[in-house]
Parts: sequence; structure tokens; C-alpha cells
Amino acid sequence: MSKATTAAMEALHGALALALANKIASGEATAADLAVARQFLKDNGIDAVPTDSNGLGKLAAQLPFQTDDDE
Repeated sequence: MSKATTAAMEALHGALALALANKIASGEATAADLAVARQFLKDNGIDAVPTDSNGLGKLAAQLPFQTDDDE
């Protein structure tokens, strides 16, 4: 079996990213789908910084954990 070309691997990578994004955006993502998306982002070195205006910041604001600012 021959190795996949760079173009083929890039196409697969893009297709997976798009499929995951579409499933999450549709509201039909399962816990397993979200875990796959999380690992995909981690494997590709993608992370986020929580801010007041993004989803991660809004999620953090709802958590009952004390921050350094709260002390």
C-alpha cells in the first residue's frame, strides 16, 4: 500500500474538522463527538484563552470555583 500524499492528508484533516464543526453547530453532537473534537484540537496544538466575550469565558463564569481575583 502506498503512502497518502500530503494533499490527501490535508483534505482528510479539513474534512474531519468541518464534519466535527457541523455536528457541534447542529446541536446533534454526542459526548463522544465532543471528546473527539477536544482531542483533535489538542493534537493540533489549538487552545483558547477565556475572555468575557467568548464561550470559554462564559462557561468559566458559571463554574463555582474561586479564582485568584476572588481572594
